[in-house]
Amino acid sequence: MVGVVSQQLPRPSKTYLGKGKLEEIKTLKGELHYQTVIVDDELTPSQQRVLEDRLKTKVIDRTALILDVFASRARTREGRLQVELAQHEYLLPRLAGQWKHLERLGGGIGTRGPGESQLETDRRLVRSKIHRLKQEIEDVRTHRNLYREDRRRRGLPVVALVGYTNSGKSTLLNTLTGAGVLAADKLFATLDPVTRRWHVDPLGQVLLTDTVGFIQKLPAILVAAFRATLEELTDADLLLHVVDVVHPNAPEHVEEVQKILGELGLSEKPAIVILNKMDLFPSNGSAPSNGTDKSNGASGPDWWDMPEDMVAVSALKGTGLPNLRKLISTKLTTPAAVA
Repeated sequence: MVGVVSQQLPRPSKTYLGKGKLEEIKTLKGELHYQTVIVDDELTPSQQRVLEDRLKTKVIDRTALILDVFASRARTREGRLQVELAQHEYLLPRLAGQWKHLERLGGGIGTRGPGESQLETDRRLVRSKIHRLKQEIEDVRTHRNLYREDRRRRGLPVVALVGYTNSGKSTLLNTLTGAGVLAADKLFATLDPVTRRWHVDPLGQVLLTDTVGFIQKLPAILVAAFRATLEELTDADLLLHVVDVVHPNAPEHVEEVQKILGELGLSEKPAIVILNKMDLFPSNGSAPSNGTDKSNGASGPDWWDMPEDMVAVSALKGTGLPNLRKLISTKLTTPAAVA
């Protein structure tokens, strides 16, 4: 990254930015020699075309960038299918811009130029690809439903890890179950749900599932494409909301995850908030030391005083996990969780 430019507008214009700010970015090209402009928002197809035309450079919006990261992280067939579907649904309304250099060449009534016919061909191909991908993902969804039915017959409680991306969910899964899944300090290291057995005294065996991390302004096409994966949360008896407690935007991350859970109809699902990475928390900080002590939350009432039960842990160091097991056992034996 060679530079950052920001602007506050009541609403984005047809060019997304104001004329003055657009001229400023054009001027910076000579100084910074940038080759790509990344917009931290979702652009309409027309906004993207106008920006690229005015700036004479490649423009990528927030959704395209997230899709690119997802594509580099997908490992399983299911993950690749979901990312590919989202990419094609993102591409479809933007195809017109791919052919803007080909004008209508026909001059008479009923004649069409090659640009228009190629555009129509591409649209048909992309729609066909989207239809096929949805069918394949539906097959995956059917298989996953059969797997969940088998789990229900066995009667094992299901606990699902949720949270903002890079909050430490995979590290916690590894520490608790020895799963050995990839746990990296990067966005969206986990795209595919991973389920492992975990013994919780005195409850016994439970199934612990790691899921894809959330992010602010999560594109709707990603939520739709990952529907089969997110259904793991619907089936869970208990959600473990993992929070990176040392991240400067942790309160906003909490709100965003709770917002997405609400949009998925999971607001009433039994949940525990896990304040993770306590090994990195300042020694003079005000974090609660266990799942019940909230009295010393001096770093902000909106931050510590949340309605869900909380427990502070370090997934990396393994501290606080006895409190977590105790709280999970309590939650899973309550009438609400059993029901």
